[in-house]
Amino acid sequence: MTASESYRGKRVLITGGLGFIGSNIAHQLVPMGARVTIVDSLAPLYGGNFANVEEIRSDITICSGDYRDPSLMTSLLRETDVLFHMAAQVSYIDSAKIPLDDLDINCKGTLQMLEICRQHNPDVRVVFASSRLVLGKVLTQPVREDHPAEPLSLYGVHKLACEEYLRFYARTYGLKTVVLRITNPYGERQQLKHSKYTLPGWFMRLTMEGKPITIFGDGSQLRDYVYGTDIAEAFVSVGATQVPSGEIFNCGFGRSVPFREMVETIVEVLGRGEVKYMPWPADYERSETGDVNFDVSKIRRTTGWFPAISLKEGVKKMYDFFSSRLDRYI
Repeated sequence: MTASESYRGKRVLITGGLGFIGSNIAHQLVPMGARVTIVDSLAPLYGGNFANVEEIRSDITICSGDYRDPSLMTSLLRETDVLFHMAAQVSYIDSAKIPLDDLDINCKGTLQMLEICRQHNPDVRVVFASSRLVLGKVLTQPVREDHPAEPLSLYGVHKLACEEYLRFYARTYGLKTVVLRITNPYGERQQLKHSKYTLPGWFMRLTMEGKPITIFGDGSQLRDYVYGTDIAEAFVSVGATQVPSGEIFNCGFGRSVPFREMVETIVEVLGRGEVKYMPWPADYERSETGDVNFDVSKIRRTTGWFPAISLKEGVKKMYDFFSSRLDRYI
């Protein structure tokens, strides 16, 4: 059965579905015949935007609310076949400044939601958006799913706790849970309000506005940039595949490039831009993971998914998207 056939008539719930990746998932599911419901709090910092779903607005159901509302989630989850859990506090920088909020949004809300699933719909398939930042310092290359996890930020700690919640509920109660660890996402439908979301998006905004891009060091650190629609396809593929409960998959492009190459690609594609290099801050090593080379062979073997959009093609697609609607994302 193809993914499209798998989703036909299925009831799909996307938390944070008006945001970057959640809305891209919705755009892929609607043509497949899925019955898509989105719940989103539209918190100002996190990217929820009605512009992200305007083309499919009449084909989906939108609930403006917080996924931490137990009565709302109980009513929604009773009637859900597949749950894509994307809602989160998204900034590892902010997690140190708002540790209890980060805990509440990312951990408590996820645990509460799993408990609702256990009590009211134990057959639902739960696909969770995690992050490469659960790993901390990269010790071995390429990075596989069994790499040690010692996060360097509270954001990473809380994402890792959520992974453990999902594994516990799979192991103890038989819930069908899956985790995707996203590397460095970028692409269309992301918000461009600040630099804490994705740096490719932020740098593109700066360039479009005629402002310089500032990067630390020489930009030689390796990063794995994966385009938003590729990420959405990975989630859709995992949600349609009968993988063992509690599995973890890397979700990246599978080929890393120097950070400065990402910046130079933006300047090249836009045909303008200024890049300024500055020394690293004195305490940068506390949060610097080192080079990142992610192995994505496991998800490809299991689901057949593999990323299709190169960095240069992705930057072009992102620029085409934002060049006519920048004011709706800043």
